[in-house]
Amino acid sequence: MAHGRDAHGDARRGRSGLAHVSGRLTRTALRALDSVARFLPQPPMAAHLQTGRSGEEAAYFHLRQNGYTMVARNFRSARRRGEIDLIGWDGETLCFVEVKTRSRRDFIPAEAAVDLEKQRELVAMAREYLRRLHRHPPCRFDIVSIYAEAAGRSQEITLFKDAFVMP
Repeated sequence: MAHGRDAHGDARRGRSGLAHVSGRLTRTALRALDSVARFLPQPPMAAHLQTGRSGEEAAYFHLRQNGYTMVARNFRSARRRGEIDLIGWDGETLCFVEVKTRSRRDFIPAEAAVDLEKQRELVAMAREYLRRLHRHPPCRFDIVSIYAEAAGRSQEITLFKDAFVMP
């Protein structure tokens, strides 16, 4: 089994072994907590927000299965408007990931919703995140497009690496 160190100096294992088991345990634990949460009193959530939340969860696990080391979810800053859905390392590259989930296919693909205004917002948030790191590793912006036709069906997930650049 291959052992190494990631960009943070932490020991890592390949997809087999403890890392794979850990991913399954995390997914199972999250699903169990979600199941329990359904019985707790909560304000109703709009359908589009539920779709987005489930899409972000699916994207998180998809990226982990593809070798990303995830470090943040729903990153926000008091200094800026907006959020970055997911942040993770793909090898030595820090990736800022925008997730777009749709419950049906329209004429415009989900990933097209990341227009110039949204890109500027993501770049500003990424700079805010990098400011906290006190270093500037290689970075890129990825988009994960998810189509979930109906609850309980498998989702179509597409990863667009290096979808746009930071000026």
